[in-house]
Amino acid sequence: MSWLWTTEDMIAAMAGRPFGTLPEGITGISIDSRSIAPGEAFFAIKGDRVDGHDYASMAMANGASLLVVSEARLPAMGRLTVPMIVVEDVLAALGRLGLASRERSKAQIIAVTGSVGKTTTKEMLRHVLSPSGKVHASVASFNNHWGVPLTLARMAEDTDYGVFEVGMNHPGEIRPLVAMIRPDVAIITTIAPAHLGNFKNIKEIAAAKAEIFEGLEPGGHVVLNRDNDQFNFLDRTAQSLGIEHIHSFGQHAKAEFRLAEFNGSDENSTLWLTIGGETLEVALGAPGRHIAENALAALGVVRIVGADMQKAIEALATLKPEKGRGKRHRLSIGVGSFTLIDESYNANPASMRAAIALLAASEPTGRGRRIAVLGDMLEMGEYAQKVHTDLAVPLLAAGIEHVWLAGAEIAALKESLPESVHVEYRENTGELTDYVLNSVAPGDVLMVKSSLGIGFGKIVAALLDKFPPFADTQREF
Repeated sequence: MSWLWTTEDMIAAMAGRPFGTLPEGITGISIDSRSIAPGEAFFAIKGDRVDGHDYASMAMANGASLLVVSEARLPAMGRLTVPMIVVEDVLAALGRLGLASRERSKAQIIAVTGSVGKTTTKEMLRHVLSPSGKVHASVASFNNHWGVPLTLARMAEDTDYGVFEVGMNHPGEIRPLVAMIRPDVAIITTIAPAHLGNFKNIKEIAAAKAEIFEGLEPGGHVVLNRDNDQFNFLDRTAQSLGIEHIHSFGQHAKAEFRLAEFNGSDENSTLWLTIGGETLEVALGAPGRHIAENALAALGVVRIVGADMQKAIEALATLKPEKGRGKRHRLSIGVGSFTLIDESYNANPASMRAAIALLAASEPTGRGRRIAVLGDMLEMGEYAQKVHTDLAVPLLAAGIEHVWLAGAEIAALKESLPESVHVEYRENTGELTDYVLNSVAPGDVLMVKSSLGIGFGKIVAALLDKFPPFADTQREF
Protein backbone atom coordinates (compact mmCIF):
# COMPACT_ATOMS: atom_id res chain seq x y z
CA MET A 1 0.00 0.00 0.00
CA SER A 2 1.26 3.46 -0.91
CA TRP A 3 0.47 5.84 1.94
CA LEU A 4 0.19 9.59 1.67
CA TRP A 5 1.40 9.63 5.27
CA THR A 6 2.31 6.90 7.74
CA THR A 7 0.66 7.57 11.09
CA GLU A 8 4.10 7.49 12.70
CA ASP A 9 5.22 10.40 10.50
CA MET A 10 1.96 12.27 11.12
CA ILE A 11 2.32 12.02 14.89
CA ALA A 12 5.92 13.23 14.71
CA ALA A 13 5.13 16.14 12.38
CA MET A 14 2.07 17.32 14.31
CA ALA A 15 3.39 16.66 17.83
CA GLY A 16 0.25 14.61 18.35
CA ARG A 17 -0.80 11.95 20.83
CA PRO A 18 -2.06 8.59 19.51
CA PHE A 19 -5.43 7.41 20.85
CA GLY A 20 -6.72 3.91 20.15
CA THR A 21 -5.29 1.45 17.63
CA LEU A 22 -4.10 3.51 14.71
CA PRO A 23 -3.80 2.24 11.12
CA GLU A 24 -0.35 2.03 9.56
CA GLY A 25 -1.07 5.04 7.36
CA ILE A 26 -3.62 7.13 5.49
CA THR A 27 -4.40 7.50 1.79
CA GLY A 28 -5.62 11.09 1.94
CA ILE A 29 -6.76 14.04 4.07
CA SER A 30 -10.23 15.56 4.31
CA ILE A 31 -11.93 18.31 6.29
CA ASP A 32 -15.39 17.45 4.91
CA SER A 33 -17.19 14.50 6.52
CA ARG A 34 -19.59 14.26 3.56
CA SER A 35 -17.00 13.69 0.85
CA ILE A 36 -14.33 11.80 2.77
CA ALA A 37 -13.05 8.65 1.08
CA PRO A 38 -12.29 5.33 2.82
CA GLY A 39 -8.78 5.28 4.25
CA GLU A 40 -8.49 9.05 4.65
CA ALA A 41 -7.85 11.03 7.84
CA PHE A 42 -10.52 13.49 8.94
CA PHE A 43 -9.18 16.74 10.42
CA ALA A 44 -11.86 18.20 12.72
CA ILE A 45 -11.16 21.87 12.00
CA LYS A 46 -13.19 24.49 13.84
CA GLY A 47 -14.29 27.07 11.31
CA ASP A 48 -16.22 30.32 11.53
CA ARG A 49 -19.58 28.59 11.15
CA VAL A 50 -19.12 24.90 11.96
CA ASP A 51 -16.87 22.77 14.14
CA GLY A 52 -15.56 19.59 12.52
CA HIS A 53 -15.69 17.78 15.84
CA ASP A 54 -19.49 17.78 15.56
CA TYR A 55 -19.17 15.68 12.40
CA ALA A 56 -16.57 13.16 13.59
CA SER A 57 -19.07 10.28 13.81
CA MET A 58 -20.28 10.97 10.27
CA ALA A 59 -16.70 11.01 9.00
CA MET A 60 -16.03 7.60 10.53
CA ALA A 61 -19.31 6.25 9.14
CA ASN A 62 -18.23 7.42 5.68
CA GLY A 63 -14.93 5.56 5.85
CA ALA A 64 -12.38 7.75 7.67
CA SER A 65 -9.56 5.58 8.99
CA LEU A 66 -8.64 8.02 11.76
CA LEU A 67 -9.59 11.38 13.23
CA VAL A 68 -7.38 14.33 14.14
CA VAL A 69 -9.07 16.09 17.06
CA SER A 70 -8.23 18.70 19.68
CA GLU A 71 -7.39 17.82 23.27
CA ALA A 72 -10.06 20.23 24.55
CA ARG A 73 -12.84 18.50 22.58
CA LEU A 74 -11.81 14.95 23.45
CA PRO A 75 -14.10 14.66 26.50
CA ALA A 76 -17.07 15.74 24.38
CA MET A 77 -16.37 12.92 21.90
CA GLY A 78 -18.21 10.64 24.33
CA ARG A 79 -17.66 6.91 23.98
CA LEU A 80 -16.12 7.21 20.52
CA THR A 81 -13.29 4.66 20.62
CA VAL A 82 -12.08 5.13 17.07
CA PRO A 83 -8.43 5.71 16.08
CA MET A 84 -7.46 9.33 16.77
CA ILE A 85 -4.45 11.60 16.84
CA VAL A 86 -5.02 14.20 19.56
CA VAL A 87 -3.45 17.65 19.19
CA GLU A 88 -3.73 21.03 20.89
CA ASP A 89 -5.14 22.80 17.85
CA VAL A 90 -6.28 20.96 14.70
CA LEU A 91 -5.65 23.76 12.20
CA ALA A 92 -2.19 24.42 13.66
CA ALA A 93 -1.47 20.67 13.45
CA LEU A 94 -2.52 20.68 9.79
CA GLY A 95 -0.12 23.57 9.27
CA ARG A 96 2.74 21.61 10.83
CA LEU A 97 1.92 18.63 8.60
CA GLY A 98 1.96 20.97 5.59
CA LEU A 99 5.41 22.23 6.61
CA ALA A 100 6.64 18.65 6.93
CA SER A 101 5.27 17.91 3.46
CA ARG A 102 7.16 20.85 1.99
CA GLU A 103 10.32 19.79 3.81
CA ARG A 104 10.25 16.25 2.42
CA SER A 105 9.29 17.26 -1.13
CA LYS A 106 11.74 17.35 -4.03
CA ALA A 107 9.10 18.88 -6.33
CA GLN A 108 9.48 22.17 -8.14
CA ILE A 109 6.97 24.42 -6.39
CA ILE A 110 5.01 27.17 -8.15
CA ALA A 111 2.84 29.74 -6.34
CA VAL A 112 0.26 31.91 -8.12
CA THR A 113 -1.35 35.11 -6.88
CA GLY A 114 -2.94 38.15 -8.53
CA SER A 115 -6.15 40.16 -8.58
CA VAL A 116 -7.59 38.19 -11.51
CA GLY A 117 -6.79 34.84 -13.08
CA LYS A 118 -5.27 32.96 -10.11
CA THR A 119 -7.41 29.84 -10.38
CA THR A 120 -7.39 29.80 -14.18
CA THR A 121 -3.58 30.06 -14.26
CA LYS A 122 -3.26 27.41 -11.55
CA GLU A 123 -5.46 25.02 -13.55
CA MET A 124 -3.54 25.85 -16.72
CA LEU A 125 -0.28 24.95 -14.97
CA ARG A 126 -1.79 21.66 -13.81
CA HIS A 127 -2.78 21.01 -17.43
CA VAL A 128 0.49 21.95 -19.13
CA LEU A 129 2.85 20.33 -16.61
CA SER A 130 1.00 16.99 -16.38
CA PRO A 131 2.60 15.55 -19.56
CA SER A 132 6.03 16.16 -17.98
CA GLY A 133 5.50 14.64 -14.53
CA LYS A 134 3.27 14.13 -11.51
CA VAL A 135 1.45 17.37 -10.66
CA HIS A 136 -0.19 18.27 -7.36
CA ALA A 137 -2.32 21.42 -7.34
CA SER A 138 -4.82 23.21 -5.13
CA VAL A 139 -8.42 22.01 -5.33
CA ALA A 140 -10.91 24.70 -6.40
CA SER A 141 -9.74 27.99 -4.81
CA PHE A 142 -8.11 26.54 -1.68
CA ASN A 143 -5.89 29.59 -1.26
CA ASN A 144 -6.31 30.86 2.31
CA HIS A 145 -5.15 30.11 5.89
CA TRP A 146 -6.62 26.60 5.83
CA GLY A 147 -6.61 25.91 2.06
CA VAL A 148 -2.84 26.30 1.67
CA PRO A 149 -1.78 24.01 4.55
CA LEU A 150 -4.40 21.45 3.48
CA THR A 151 -3.06 21.48 -0.09
CA LEU A 152 0.50 21.14 1.18
CA ALA A 153 -0.36 18.28 3.53
CA ARG A 154 -2.08 16.46 0.65
CA MET A 155 1.01 16.62 -1.58
CA ALA A 156 2.48 13.16 -2.19
CA GLU A 157 6.19 12.69 -1.58
CA ASP A 158 6.84 11.70 -5.22
CA THR A 159 5.26 14.86 -6.70
CA ASP A 160 7.27 16.46 -9.52
CA TYR A 161 5.44 19.80 -9.68
CA GLY A 162 3.41 21.45 -6.91
CA VAL A 163 1.11 24.31 -7.93
CA PHE A 164 -0.38 26.53 -5.21
CA GLU A 165 -2.87 29.36 -5.39
CA VAL A 166 -2.42 32.15 -2.85
CA GLY A 167 -5.24 34.60 -2.12
CA MET A 168 -5.75 37.63 0.08
CA ASN A 169 -8.17 40.46 0.76
CA HIS A 170 -6.13 42.28 3.42
CA PRO A 171 -2.44 43.21 3.76
CA GLY A 172 -0.27 40.64 5.52
CA GLU A 173 -2.28 37.56 4.49
CA ILE A 174 0.06 36.27 1.77
CA ARG A 175 3.23 36.47 3.89
CA PRO A 176 2.54 33.50 6.24
CA LEU A 177 1.14 31.39 3.40
CA VAL A 178 4.13 31.80 1.11
CA ALA A 179 6.44 31.12 4.07
CA MET A 180 4.85 27.66 4.16
CA ILE A 181 4.86 27.08 0.40
CA ARG A 182 8.43 28.33 -0.23
CA PRO A 183 7.98 28.46 -4.00
CA ASP A 184 10.70 28.04 -6.59
CA VAL A 185 8.60 30.13 -8.98
CA ALA A 186 6.17 32.91 -7.98
CA ILE A 187 3.65 34.36 -10.44
CA ILE A 188 1.63 37.56 -10.09
CA THR A 189 -1.00 37.38 -12.84
CA THR A 190 -2.04 41.05 -12.64
CA ILE A 191 -2.86 43.84 -10.20
CA ALA A 192 -6.40 45.25 -10.40
CA PRO A 193 -8.88 46.95 -8.03
CA ALA A 194 -10.13 43.84 -6.23
CA HIS A 195 -11.01 44.12 -2.49
CA LEU A 196 -10.47 47.85 -2.98
CA GLY A 197 -12.53 48.62 0.12
CA ASN A 198 -9.72 47.12 2.25
CA PHE A 199 -6.95 49.22 0.69
CA LYS A 200 -6.22 52.93 0.21
CA ASN A 201 -5.25 52.53 -3.44
CA ILE A 202 -4.01 50.09 -6.06
CA LYS A 203 -0.37 50.55 -4.98
CA GLU A 204 -1.30 49.04 -1.61
CA ILE A 205 -2.86 46.08 -3.42
CA ALA A 206 0.36 45.63 -5.38
CA ALA A 207 2.42 45.78 -2.18
CA ALA A 208 0.22 43.10 -0.58
CA LYS A 209 0.58 40.84 -3.63
CA ALA A 210 4.35 41.43 -3.59
CA GLU A 211 4.50 39.62 -0.23
CA ILE A 212 4.72 36.46 -2.37
CA PHE A 213 8.35 37.38 -3.15
CA GLU A 214 9.32 37.08 0.51
CA GLY A 215 8.89 33.31 0.61
CA LEU A 216 10.75 32.58 -2.62
CA GLU A 217 13.44 29.92 -2.36
CA PRO A 218 17.05 31.09 -2.88
CA GLY A 219 17.73 31.28 -6.62
CA GLY A 220 13.99 31.30 -7.32
CA HIS A 221 12.14 32.92 -10.20
CA VAL A 222 9.45 35.61 -10.37
CA VAL A 223 7.00 35.96 -13.30
CA LEU A 224 5.26 39.33 -13.74
CA ASN A 225 2.71 40.88 -16.10
CA ARG A 226 4.66 43.40 -18.19
CA ASP A 227 1.45 45.05 -19.45
CA ASN A 228 0.23 45.92 -15.97
CA ASP A 229 0.70 49.46 -14.63
CA GLN A 230 2.25 48.06 -11.45
CA PHE A 231 5.01 46.14 -13.26
CA ASN A 232 7.78 48.63 -12.44
CA PHE A 233 6.83 48.71 -8.77
CA LEU A 234 6.76 44.91 -8.55
CA ASP A 235 10.02 44.63 -10.49
CA ARG A 236 11.76 47.07 -8.12
CA THR A 237 10.32 45.29 -5.08
CA ALA A 238 11.61 41.92 -6.26
CA GLN A 239 15.04 43.39 -6.97
CA SER A 240 15.18 45.02 -3.53
CA LEU A 241 14.77 41.54 -2.02
CA GLY A 242 17.77 40.30 -3.96
CA ILE A 243 15.76 38.27 -6.47
CA GLU A 244 17.85 37.86 -9.61
CA HIS A 245 15.54 35.87 -11.89
CA ILE A 246 12.69 38.21 -12.85
CA HIS A 247 10.67 37.28 -15.95
CA SER A 248 7.77 39.02 -17.66
CA PHE A 249 4.87 38.15 -19.95
CA GLY A 250 2.43 40.18 -22.04
CA GLN A 251 2.19 42.17 -25.27
CA HIS A 252 4.88 44.63 -24.22
CA ALA A 253 7.83 44.69 -26.61
CA LYS A 254 10.22 43.89 -23.75
CA ALA A 255 8.18 40.98 -22.35
CA GLU A 256 10.26 37.80 -22.20
CA PHE A 257 7.17 35.66 -22.91
CA ARG A 258 5.45 37.88 -25.48
CA LEU A 259 2.03 37.73 -27.07
CA ALA A 260 2.91 38.42 -30.71
CA GLU A 261 -0.61 37.91 -32.06
CA PHE A 262 -4.03 36.78 -30.87
CA ASN A 263 -7.01 35.44 -32.79
CA GLY A 264 -10.15 34.59 -30.84
CA SER A 265 -13.56 33.05 -31.54
CA ASP A 266 -16.63 31.95 -29.55
CA GLU A 267 -15.27 28.60 -28.40
CA ASN A 268 -11.48 28.78 -28.63
CA SER A 269 -8.57 30.95 -29.66
CA THR A 270 -5.09 30.93 -31.13
CA LEU A 271 -2.09 32.88 -29.91
CA TRP A 272 1.42 33.29 -31.18
CA LEU A 273 3.99 33.29 -28.38
CA THR A 274 7.49 34.66 -28.81
CA ILE A 275 9.80 32.98 -26.33
CA GLY A 276 13.57 32.54 -26.43
CA GLY A 277 13.81 34.10 -29.90
CA GLU A 278 11.25 31.64 -31.32
CA THR A 279 7.58 32.23 -32.21
CA LEU A 280 5.25 29.37 -31.39
CA GLU A 281 1.63 28.92 -32.47
CA VAL A 282 -0.59 27.88 -29.56
CA ALA A 283 -4.17 26.65 -29.93
CA LEU A 284 -6.29 27.23 -26.83
CA GLY A 285 -9.43 25.23 -26.06
CA ALA A 286 -10.97 28.31 -24.41
CA PRO A 287 -11.88 31.78 -25.70
CA GLY A 288 -10.79 35.18 -24.42
CA ARG A 289 -7.68 37.36 -24.58
CA HIS A 290 -7.40 37.22 -20.78
CA ILE A 291 -7.11 33.42 -21.03
CA ALA A 292 -4.38 33.84 -23.64
CA GLU A 293 -2.49 36.13 -21.27
CA ASN A 294 -2.68 33.50 -18.53
CA ALA A 295 -1.36 30.96 -21.04
CA LEU A 296 1.72 33.15 -21.61
CA ALA A 297 2.53 32.95 -17.90
CA ALA A 298 1.91 29.21 -17.78
CA LEU A 299 4.12 28.49 -20.79
CA GLY A 300 6.76 30.79 -19.34
CA VAL A 301 6.81 28.58 -16.24
CA VAL A 302 7.13 25.50 -18.46
CA ARG A 303 10.30 27.04 -19.87
CA ILE A 304 11.62 28.04 -16.43
CA VAL A 305 11.16 24.61 -14.82
CA GLY A 306 12.47 22.72 -17.85
CA ALA A 307 9.25 20.86 -18.66
CA ASP A 308 8.37 19.71 -22.20
CA MET A 309 7.19 22.80 -24.12
CA GLN A 310 5.74 20.93 -27.11
CA LYS A 311 3.64 18.66 -24.90
CA ALA A 312 2.52 21.68 -22.88
CA ILE A 313 1.34 23.46 -26.04
CA GLU A 314 -0.52 20.35 -27.18
CA ALA A 315 -2.21 20.14 -23.78
CA LEU A 316 -3.56 23.72 -24.05
CA ALA A 317 -5.65 22.70 -27.06
CA THR A 318 -7.77 20.53 -24.74
CA LEU A 319 -8.12 23.14 -21.99
CA LYS A 320 -11.72 24.00 -21.11
CA PRO A 321 -13.00 26.85 -18.92
CA GLU A 322 -13.92 25.92 -15.35
CA LYS A 323 -17.37 26.14 -13.79
CA GLY A 324 -18.07 29.76 -12.90
CA ARG A 325 -15.05 30.94 -14.89
CA GLY A 326 -16.26 31.15 -18.47
CA LYS A 327 -17.67 27.64 -18.91
CA ARG A 328 -20.14 27.57 -21.82
CA HIS A 329 -23.37 25.66 -22.05
CA ARG A 330 -25.54 25.33 -25.14
CA LEU A 331 -29.05 24.71 -23.89
CA SER A 332 -32.30 23.72 -25.62
CA ILE A 333 -35.22 26.12 -25.65
CA GLY A 334 -38.29 25.32 -27.75
CA VAL A 335 -37.04 24.06 -31.10
CA GLY A 336 -33.83 26.08 -30.79
CA SER A 337 -31.03 26.79 -28.35
CA PHE A 338 -29.26 29.55 -26.43
CA THR A 339 -25.74 29.91 -25.04
CA LEU A 340 -24.98 30.39 -21.34
CA ILE A 341 -21.54 31.72 -20.35
CA ASP A 342 -21.03 30.94 -16.66
CA GLU A 343 -18.81 33.64 -15.12
CA SER A 344 -20.62 33.47 -11.79
CA TYR A 345 -17.71 32.58 -9.50
CA ASN A 346 -16.48 36.08 -8.68
CA ALA A 347 -16.15 39.62 -9.97
CA ASN A 348 -14.05 42.76 -9.79
CA PRO A 349 -13.67 45.58 -12.34
CA ALA A 350 -10.93 43.82 -14.32
CA SER A 351 -12.68 40.45 -14.53
CA MET A 352 -15.98 42.17 -15.37
CA ARG A 353 -14.35 43.87 -18.37
CA ALA A 354 -12.83 40.56 -19.50
CA ALA A 355 -16.22 38.81 -19.24
CA ILE A 356 -17.96 41.62 -21.17
CA ALA A 357 -15.32 41.26 -23.90
CA LEU A 358 -16.03 37.52 -23.96
CA LEU A 359 -19.75 38.24 -24.44
CA ALA A 360 -19.00 40.78 -27.17
CA ALA A 361 -17.00 38.16 -29.09
CA SER A 362 -19.89 35.66 -28.93
CA GLU A 363 -22.31 35.50 -31.85
CA PRO A 364 -26.06 35.13 -31.19
CA THR A 365 -28.05 33.14 -33.74
CA GLY A 366 -31.20 34.19 -35.55
CA ARG A 367 -32.90 37.00 -33.65
CA GLY A 368 -30.90 36.28 -30.52
CA ARG A 369 -29.45 38.94 -28.20
CA ARG A 370 -26.22 39.41 -26.29
CA ILE A 371 -27.33 39.75 -22.66
CA ALA A 372 -25.11 40.75 -19.73
CA VAL A 373 -26.60 39.42 -16.47
CA LEU A 374 -24.64 41.30 -13.82
CA GLY A 375 -24.59 41.58 -10.03
CA ASP A 376 -22.68 43.46 -7.36
CA MET A 377 -18.90 43.52 -7.10
CA LEU A 378 -18.29 43.26 -3.35
CA GLU A 379 -15.53 44.68 -1.11
CA MET A 380 -15.24 47.91 -3.11
CA GLY A 381 -15.79 50.19 -0.10
CA GLU A 382 -16.01 53.89 -0.90
CA TYR A 383 -15.30 53.12 -4.57
CA ALA A 384 -18.42 50.96 -4.96
CA GLN A 385 -20.60 53.45 -6.81
CA LYS A 386 -17.82 54.50 -9.21
CA VAL A 387 -16.67 51.00 -10.19
CA HIS A 388 -20.26 49.91 -10.89
CA THR A 389 -21.08 53.06 -12.85
CA ASP A 390 -17.86 52.66 -14.84
CA LEU A 391 -19.10 49.35 -16.25
CA ALA A 392 -21.20 51.39 -18.67
CA VAL A 393 -18.03 52.13 -20.67
CA PRO A 394 -17.11 48.54 -21.66
CA LEU A 395 -20.78 47.59 -22.11
CA LEU A 396 -21.39 50.43 -24.57
CA ALA A 397 -18.05 49.90 -26.32
CA ALA A 398 -18.98 46.23 -26.81
CA GLY A 399 -22.41 47.13 -28.17
CA ILE A 400 -24.28 45.19 -25.46
CA GLU A 401 -27.92 46.33 -25.71
CA HIS A 402 -29.49 44.08 -23.06
CA VAL A 403 -28.35 44.33 -19.43
CA TRP A 404 -30.14 42.48 -16.62
CA LEU A 405 -29.09 43.48 -13.10
CA ALA A 406 -29.59 42.54 -9.45
CA GLY A 407 -28.01 43.85 -6.26
CA ALA A 408 -27.92 47.02 -4.20
CA GLU A 409 -24.62 48.37 -5.51
CA ILE A 410 -25.04 47.63 -9.21
CA ALA A 411 -28.20 49.74 -9.22
CA ALA A 412 -25.82 52.65 -9.92
CA LEU A 413 -25.08 51.14 -13.34
CA LYS A 414 -28.76 51.29 -14.28
CA GLU A 415 -28.71 55.08 -14.00
CA SER A 416 -25.57 55.46 -16.15
CA LEU A 417 -26.78 53.49 -19.16
CA PRO A 418 -28.59 55.33 -21.98
CA GLU A 419 -32.14 54.57 -23.08
CA SER A 420 -30.77 52.68 -26.08
CA VAL A 421 -29.80 49.88 -23.69
CA HIS A 422 -32.66 47.70 -22.48
CA VAL A 423 -32.08 47.43 -18.71
CA GLU A 424 -33.97 45.13 -16.35
CA TYR A 425 -33.23 45.63 -12.65
CA ARG A 426 -34.34 43.50 -9.69
CA GLU A 427 -33.39 44.02 -6.07
CA ASN A 428 -32.19 40.49 -5.39
CA THR A 429 -30.89 37.35 -7.07
CA GLY A 430 -34.12 35.39 -6.58
CA GLU A 431 -36.24 37.96 -8.41
CA LEU A 432 -33.75 38.22 -11.25
CA THR A 433 -33.57 34.42 -11.53
CA ASP A 434 -37.32 34.31 -12.17
CA TYR A 435 -37.02 37.02 -14.81
CA VAL A 436 -34.10 35.29 -16.58
CA LEU A 437 -35.87 31.92 -16.68
CA ASN A 438 -38.95 33.46 -18.25
CA SER A 439 -37.22 35.89 -20.62
CA VAL A 440 -34.37 34.00 -22.28
CA ALA A 441 -35.13 33.23 -25.92
CA PRO A 442 -33.76 31.10 -28.78
CA GLY A 443 -30.49 32.43 -30.19
CA ASP A 444 -29.57 34.44 -27.09
CA VAL A 445 -26.12 34.51 -25.51
CA LEU A 446 -26.28 35.15 -21.75
CA MET A 447 -23.21 35.97 -19.69
CA VAL A 448 -23.77 35.72 -15.92
CA LYS A 449 -21.33 37.43 -13.55
CA SER A 450 -21.20 38.79 -9.99
CA SER A 451 -19.22 38.45 -6.81
CA LEU A 452 -19.64 35.06 -5.18
CA GLY A 453 -21.54 36.47 -2.21
CA ILE A 454 -24.35 37.74 -4.45
CA GLY A 455 -25.17 34.14 -5.38
CA PHE A 456 -25.49 34.37 -9.17
CA GLY A 457 -24.49 30.71 -9.28
CA LYS A 458 -28.18 30.14 -8.47
CA ILE A 459 -29.16 31.75 -11.77
CA VAL A 460 -26.80 29.42 -13.62
CA ALA A 461 -28.08 26.39 -11.69
CA ALA A 462 -31.70 27.33 -12.40
CA LEU A 463 -31.01 27.67 -16.13
CA LEU A 464 -29.21 24.33 -16.25
CA ASP A 465 -32.07 22.73 -14.33
CA LYS A 466 -34.85 24.11 -16.57
CA PHE A 467 -33.19 23.86 -19.99
CA PRO A 468 -31.57 20.58 -21.12
CA PRO A 469 -28.32 20.46 -23.10
CA PHE A 470 -28.72 20.99 -26.82
CA ALA A 471 -27.47 17.94 -28.70
CA ASP A 472 -25.39 18.47 -31.82
CA THR A 473 -27.76 16.16 -33.66
CA GLN A 474 -30.71 18.48 -33.04
CA ARG A 475 -31.79 20.85 -35.78
CA GLU A 476 -32.64 24.46 -35.12
CA PHE A 477 -35.49 26.12 -36.99
